[in-house]
Formats: sequence, structure tokens, C-alpha cells
Amino acid sequence: MRNLYEYNTVSDLPLKIPVFPLSGALLLPRTQLPLNIFEPRYLEMIDNVISNNRLIGMIQSKPSEENEFFLIGCMGRITSFSELTNNRFLITLTGICRFKILQELEVLTPYRQFKVSCDDFRDDLIKGKGEDESDRERLLEVLKKYLEKNNLQADWEAINNSSTELLINSLCILSPYSPEEKQALLEAETLKKRNEILIAMTEMTLSTNTGTESIQ
Repeated sequence: MRNLYEYNTVSDLPLKIPVFPLSGALLLPRTQLPLNIFEPRYLEMIDNVISNNRLIGMIQSKPSEENEFFLIGCMGRITSFSELTNNRFLITLTGICRFKILQELEVLTPYRQFKVSCDDFRDDLIKGKGEDESDRERLLEVLKKYLEKNNLQADWEAINNSSTELLINSLCILSPYSPEEKQALLEAETLKKRNEILIAMTEMTLSTNTGTESIQ
């Protein structure tokens, strides 16, 4: 079985992938996303990829446009798989690299497949890229204020032991923001920029939120 970290360059990644669209769901490099698969077309998709390269594209559908996707998504590898008795799969996707949709393919499968390119996101394959430039302390300060305002608890031991990259990307995934805002986090050019956007969004929420807003 191929090791996750054998994807050293974008040439190691496929040019054609099936996609799983889900508005509000975000996958980023080296983060994990659990998914409950139950639609027949996506059960077939998982069946097909689990015996192949285990790679699918996670992408957001556009809330206002039926059957339309954002152009940027994240390729993920199925690193955990469980088949249930009620025609469901429980899987965990581990993010590999972001991609850009180039063209939809004409296929016979009930799920959609696309020609994609990861060329613009080569740095996604470098673990920890951009950590030194990212303001971890400022993020933790804003996170603490957010949790206090909304009477939420956090595992601070786990947070303090997390790498800066994992901390930023995990908080982006868990954030309660809109699909458009999450897409902005996904498309941020660097980890530093993603951190800045996340901090700005959270500060805006803190300044305008009058009720409790839970982290998903």
C-alpha cells in the first residue's frame, strides 16, 4: 500500500479524479475529514477508488447554483474505511494537495469526474511550509476570546502540542463560517495568508456576534 507521504511532487498525483461535492465541508493538506457516505452514486465511487488509488477530490458545491462547483478543491486519500450493514460507508479522508478543475470528463459513471491540475499548489506537499511566517500566538489569542464569548471548551493540551500548520488548517475546517468564507480559506495562497484570513473572520464575528455561535 502506498504511504501517504510518498506524494513528493505533483507528478505523483493523478490528472483525473472523481469528486465528492459537499457545501460547507473543507479538506486541507494533512488534515482529516470523516464522511458518512450513503448516496448510491457515491457508494459506487468509493467502491471503485478503494480498489484503485484511493484518491478523490473534495470540493464545495455552490449554494446558489445547482450542480455547479467552486473550481478549487483538495485531493484526499481514503485512509480509513468501514462498511456498515445499512448500505453506508464511513470513511476518513486525509488531505494531500489542492487542485484546480480544468475540464469535466464525459463518463458513464453516475458520479462526476474531472481533469484537474495541482501545479499551482506544489507547496501543499511540503509539510509545515509557511509555519515560521504564521502568527500562531495571535491566532491562539483570538481563539481564546471566541471560546470564552461562546462558553465553549477546548483541549488546550492538544492545541499546544499541535503543529502550527495542523492548528490553522484544523480550525479552518471546524470554523462555523459560510461556504464562500470557507472557500476563501481554502484558496489562500499561503499558510500565513490563510491564518490572517481566519483571524480576520473570527475578529469580525467577535465584534458583531450577539449570540452563541458554536464550532461545528
